[in-house]
Amino acid sequence: MKKVLFAAILLVACSFGNSATAQTKIGYFDDQSVIALFPGIQEKLDTVLNSYAKDSLQDEYNYTLKDYQVKDSIYRRDSADLSKRPKALQMATDDLNRLKYKLINWQQYQQQMMEQKQEGLLLPYRQKIAQALSEVVAEQKYNLVLKADALSPYAQPSIADNLTIRVALRLKLPVPKDIEEAFKAATGGGAAKPATPAKKG
Repeated sequence: MKKVLFAAILLVACSFGNSATAQTKIGYFDDQSVIALFPGIQEKLDTVLNSYAKDSLQDEYNYTLKDYQVKDSIYRRDSADLSKRPKALQMATDDLNRLKYKLINWQQYQQQMMEQKQEGLLLPYRQKIAQALSEVVAEQKYNLVLKADALSPYAQPSIADNLTIRVALRLKLPVPKDIEEAFKAATGGGAAKPATPAKKG
């Protein structure tokens, strides 16, 4: 995996370092940066996730704890009888250990559930972003799109190839003014769609 990543970084460095002779048009993109530009997105995530943690997950924790306590009590009470029935003892032990494991690792479990919930909330936004990126790549004729964090720190790609900005503008998201102006200066206007041909006359 590291060899593949290194090869990709090397390709980017070489391509940007010698753009005059490059045959491949390469863009770079960061979907998290686009998501962060949607108005009110962080507040919405915070509200829904906090409610999910306090209500659904807290209820699940309380239920699991109660279930464990009841089954542990029964297990201790019936241990002598269960020892005479190996299969029943094994099932009771496994069930108790499963609940104990979940409680001990609750923080990790809760984190996983929170991440799943967040991804579900972000899915419609990711779908819009993916569609806009696909359109930009096709219109601007990019051959390769790399994640922004895969770029070599020694490569200085042109802001014109920053597809994060192109996608944000296409989605009409608020881009910081200084970045938008630098992008427009580098692209001669920064239109997301190809310029229309001049009329003959």
